[in-house]
Amino acid sequence: MADEPTPAVTRQLTTRVGIDTEELTGKTFPYQFDRSLVEDVDLVAATPGEDINWLEDIHLMYEDGVPAVFDRYTNAFLKIYFEIPEGREDEYARKVLIKHLQEGNSYGIWLKHKHAKFPQPELGPWRADSQTVGENWKPPTLEGWEPPLGH
Repeated sequence: MADEPTPAVTRQLTTRVGIDTEELTGKTFPYQFDRSLVEDVDLVAATPGEDINWLEDIHLMYEDGVPAVFDRYTNAFLKIYFEIPEGREDEYARKVLIKHLQEGNSYGIWLKHKHAKFPQPELGPWRADSQTVGENWKPPTLEGWEPPLGH
């Protein structure tokens, strides 16, 4: 019967907005679960150029109800599964992020080997012994593809 109205469909939106990198990669790191592995991180010593102001932008947040810190180099959250002492939330978020960057585990750092277009420290300014990447960047090519005539 073409004249009958179609029933209303109830559509529910989820609160999940992005891609969960842990789900996507299947990777987590020990310092996400064990607070003792970040206790000795010296935030002042690890601060690039001794400019502690950049740390003021790093805060404990939540991703899917789990404490997390945002890794801007990956554009994703790094979840923190250990208990964080009250009043020290941002400190521990910062320590976990610094540990993550110093160990080279940021997914954004992994991509530098292939995509860095100019020479830069692989691990950023967080480690003085970091190798340089991006010295020989070449644009990616697709095998068999030719640019259109006139371009």
